[in-house]
Amino acid sequence: MLALIIACEIAFWILLLLGLAARYLLRARQLSTVLLICVPLVDVLLLAASVLDLRGGAEADTAHGLAAIYLGVSVAFGGQMLRWADERFAHRFAGGPNPKRPRKTGLEHAAHERRQWLRHLLAYAIAAAIMGLFTLLVGDGTRVAAMWGPMGGWGIVLIIDFLISFSYTLAPRKAKS
Repeated sequence: MLALIIACEIAFWILLLLGLAARYLLRARQLSTVLLICVPLVDVLLLAASVLDLRGGAEADTAHGLAAIYLGVSVAFGGQMLRWADERFAHRFAGGPNPKRPRKTGLEHAAHERRQWLRHLLAYAIAAAIMGLFTLLVGDGTRVAAMWGPMGGWGIVLIIDFLISFSYTLAPRKAKS
């Protein structure tokens, strides 16, 4: 299962880069569209493989937890990562405008940090929901403890991210003079 997660992560980036290369280097819009549509299909493949593995009697282990986390992060941040890469490809290879960079100071920065934290929370919630589905598939709470293990550490990271992200609302960074 761990090898499949790694393969899916690699496939995500390869399909993304091939899709953008087809769009901006080859000017092959249809090929680009097909390749970029395949990016979320990698997530579907990982979810299906995880479900089949668990339905086949596998114990839900840390790898299944990591698969759920990968899927949560991919759903919550995937579109943003695609836009980020697209802006840079368009700028570098198609004469597009300079990529937008979020402000590092002021209220706009604080708002950006809050949105990013909410996206982080969404990733966590999606991963937890997928793990809940996996737990239902296994049907035995004693066989899923290892799968849920990474959520504790991630929960701590989520709390720290909240404190940092929302601290900018209470005390926005000031521009250096």
